[in-house]
Amino acid sequence: FFKIMVNFSESREGLEQLAIEADIALLVAEAVDDPIAVKSASYATKRQIMVDISGKNIMGVPVPVIQKSSVALNVMERGYGLIGTSSRINEAAEKFEAEMDMIIRLAETETTLRRLGNEIQMNRRRVNALDQIIIPELKEQARYIRFSIEEREREDLFRLKKVKKLIERKKLKKRMSKTTGR
Repeated sequence: FFKIMVNFSESREGLEQLAIEADIALLVAEAVDDPIAVKSASYATKRQIMVDISGKNIMGVPVPVIQKSSVALNVMERGYGLIGTSSRINEAAEKFEAEMDMIIRLAETETTLRRLGNEIQMNRRRVNALDQIIIPELKEQARYIRFSIEEREREDLFRLKKVKKLIERKKLKKRMSKTTGR
C-alpha cells in the first residue's frame, strides 16, 4: 500500500509537471501562431477516448481496472492539415495527449488507493472498537461469571457442611437413643 502511495505521489508530481509543460506549450502556440489556428486544430482533433473499466479484488476490496488505447496520436492521425499548423501546435497537442494518458492511468491508482485507505481506516475503527469496548466488556463479563461461580461454590460448600452436620447430629441422636434404650 505504501509503495503504491509513494509511486502515486511521484507520478502525481510528474503529472503536475506535464500539465505545466502542456500549458506553456499551448501559451507559446497561441502567442506565436494565430489563436484561431490553435482553436481550429483543437476542434479538428476532438474525439472520444475509449476506456474499458472492469474490477478486481485486492484483499477483498473491489478496485477498478482501467484499460484504454493510447491517447497519443501521430501527426497524421490528428485530423488537421500539416501545412496550416505549426510544430508548436503539434508539440502542445503531444503534451496534452501525454497528460491525458497519465490522468487516466493515475485515475485507476488513485481510486484503488482511496478504496484501500477507506478499508484500512474502517478496519482500524473496528480494531479500536474491539480494544476499547468489546474486549473490556468481555473481560468484565468473565470476571462477573468467575465471581458468580466462586460464590456458588462457597454456597455449595456451606450447604454440604450444614448437611454433613445434620447427618452427624442424626447419627449421634440415633446412637444416643440406642445407648439410653429408648
